[in-house]
Order: sequence, then C-alpha cells, then structure tokens
Amino acid sequence: MSRRRRNRGRSINGIVLLNKACGLSSNAALQQVKKLYEANKAGHTGSLDPLATGVLPLCLGEATKVSQFLLDSDKRYQTKIKLGERTDSGDKTGTIIQSVADFSVSEADIEKELAAFRGEIEQLPPMHSALKVEGVPLYKMARKGIEIEREKRKVTVYEISLLNIAEDVIELEIACSKGTYIRTIADDLGQALGCGANIIELKRTQAGVFREEDCKDIEALTELKMQGGLEFIDDQLIPMDQAIAELPEVNLPSLTASHLKNGQAVIVRHLPKEGLVRLYEEEQFIGIGCIDDDGKVAPRRLIVS
Repeated sequence: MSRRRRNRGRSINGIVLLNKACGLSSNAALQQVKKLYEANKAGHTGSLDPLATGVLPLCLGEATKVSQFLLDSDKRYQTKIKLGERTDSGDKTGTIIQSVADFSVSEADIEKELAAFRGEIEQLPPMHSALKVEGVPLYKMARKGIEIEREKRKVTVYEISLLNIAEDVIELEIACSKGTYIRTIADDLGQALGCGANIIELKRTQAGVFREEDCKDIEALTELKMQGGLEFIDDQLIPMDQAIAELPEVNLPSLTASHLKNGQAVIVRHLPKEGLVRLYEEEQFIGIGCIDDDGKVAPRRLIVS
C-alpha cells in the first residue's frame, strides 16, 4: 500500500509579480519561483507563450484562491509584427507558410484595417495554443501535424494602437479581454493587408491591476535571496487581496466572521445589492464572499489562516 507523499515546503501566501523572460514557459517560470521561495503550493494565472515576456502574476499558498480572478482579468500588450511572412503558429517560432517579397503597405492602410479589430470580435483559437480539447493542449496536437476543428470565440479589444512602423515591422499596443490571442490578431491583420504577418516580439505590460513596472525577473529575485535570504524575497510578495481590489470591501466583526467561516450567510450593514465582495475580519483579509438573494453575504472562497 503506497503512502501519500507529504507536501513539502513553506506555507507562504502572496503574489509574486514576475517579469517573465523570453524563451521560458509559464510553467517553467512557476517552478523556478516555487523553488526559489521554497513554497509548498504555487499556481500561475494563465499562460504566456515562451516567446512572450512581461507581467506574469504567480500565486503562492492561499493566494491560489484568487488566481481565477487574475486569469479572468483584462490584459495589455505591446507587440512587434513582421509583415510579408505568415507562419503556421502566428509567430516567428513557426514554419513560414506564405511569403510575399514585393508589397507596399502604408500607415493609412494599417489604420484602416485596425478598425475591424476594435470592440467585440470573433477569433478562431490557433492550433499553437494552450487551449485544451478533451484534456489535450492544442499545441501538442499541432506538433504532431494534427489540426482539428475549433469554434470561434468572442473577445473584446478595448484599444489597438499603431505605435511605430519601421520598414516591414509594425509595433502595436493592445488592451483586451481575457482569452484574446494576439498572434491571431497579427495573422488576421496580415491576411487583411494581403501580405501575411507574424509576431516577432510580444510583451505583456499589464494583467488586471498589475503593471510591468511592479514586476521583478528571476535574476533579481535570486540576487535578493543571496543577499538576505528568504526574508528579502518575502518582502517582495504582494498581498493576495490586491488582485481583487476592484471588488467592494466588507469588514466584519469577529463574531460575525466566525459564523461566516462556518458556512453561514450573515447580515451586514451597507452591503452592495449583488455580486462578489472582499471579506475582512477586523481589517484582516479572510476571503471572497457573494451577496445572496436575501441580501446577506455568504462565503465563496475563504482563506485558511
């Protein structure tokens, strides 16, 4: 009879704002940070392609309970797109499937086509993506030369701006909803311009409330640990409630909080009429609640102290 392996590592709670390096998968980045913090539990908040760099919030310990909110949050990117070449992956890591040597595209041409990408649009998820079908990521099928039928999905592009044009490379800034594939925008734009296109650089500059300037890379965190041990890198952790700062705050006295922790919906003054709320016991974050049909606040995801 086999014994369950004990979950080794520290019980440490918080969010690491990582500036992910190019060439590193999101899972590899997660494992490096988990090892660096010697944490017993960690999770990321949605994948960034190995090609991509930038904001990758990583949740340690109880902070994994807010990871879905970061996964569902809006994002902002800057990307460089090469015109004249279309690849099977939509970026420079793929195989070139179309090449147009002689083409002429003006700034006016690009601006005209970008208009079609603003607002709610439909996208066909690329085969080279982490989207799973029957538990298998599409990119694993793509590597075997398998292509399956996919359904288009609605996403929202809040902003798409042309930042620069340099010969056959254009630079865009894009603010969008969750699930938006920037590589698909690049590929569709290239098709619309008649010359093909693919991403050569991609940087996420914002995920939810978290911005690029707040992030640290693996090397910086490693150097901090060498200087002052775990205490120095623990100081870099972001409190988990910052990930859901847009939710209304509800403070509970200890007695009321104890009832809620036992699974009971409780009556609190000045509650919102509906939706999710941040819950605090005497100003200590204890989790996420929701307003039920009776106007009470009920527990949704509570933090284990």
